Amino acid sequence: MDPVKTQRRNASAAAERQRSLAKRRQIILFSSLAVLAVGIIVAIAFASRVPEVATTPPVQSTVKVGQTAPEFEVSTTGGAFDLAQNGAKPTLLEVFATWCPHCQRETVVLNELYAKYKGRVNFVAVAGSPYDIAGPPGEGPGNPEDQADVVAFAEHFKVNYPVAFDPKLDVAGKYLQSGFPTVVVIGADRKIEAMAAGEIPLKSLSDALGAVTAGKAPNPTLGIPS
Repeated sequence: MDPVKTQRRNASAAAERQRSLAKRRQIILFSSLAVLAVGIIVAIAFASRVPEVATTPPVQSTVKVGQTAPEFEVSTTGGAFDLAQNGAKPTLLEVFATWCPHCQRETVVLNELYAKYKGRVNFVAVAGSPYDIAGPPGEGPGNPEDQADVVAFAEHFKVNYPVAFDPKLDVAGKYLQSGFPTVVVIGADRKIEAMAAGEIPLKSLSDALGAVTAGKAPNPTLGIPS
């Protein structure tokens, strides 16, 4: 056997093995990049369903403390409520979103306050988001919210106080401030006594309700920096 030809065949076989190995490595690399790209796309798609700021409102009212509270009527889980017929009692109004984690946690606070003050204060929480899940503005973040979503929220979080579905977002348009939830304390004379957005501590709200039921002025920001 010609040693030169053998050497050439061996060299050719070695080169072919190197080319095959390089090709396999290239396929593995491209496959890994494809999997990574799909993962990134999925992550971005999922993240797009959650707002950068969980409490970002769809609208914002210009109503201020000291003004006469805008009238509204809603049908709640506790029956019809008309602010104009408030029974000569103060009213605690919450504008919330079913998907808002701050609103979900605030249910515990409002349940405790309702148990303490329901005989002296009207409680009404009104849904103020057009969607059942949050998302970036203008991108159709979720399905349109309906009565069933609000009832499911109340049942899941064991809400004891009256809640309402507001299909026209009338109450949100009149009262919603910089975010969900917005909590408004309205006096028996229908003047806005206090108002703030975000999770309000139990003591702050209890102090405010204690003040208005005693005919005194509460902290107008409920202790929340504006």
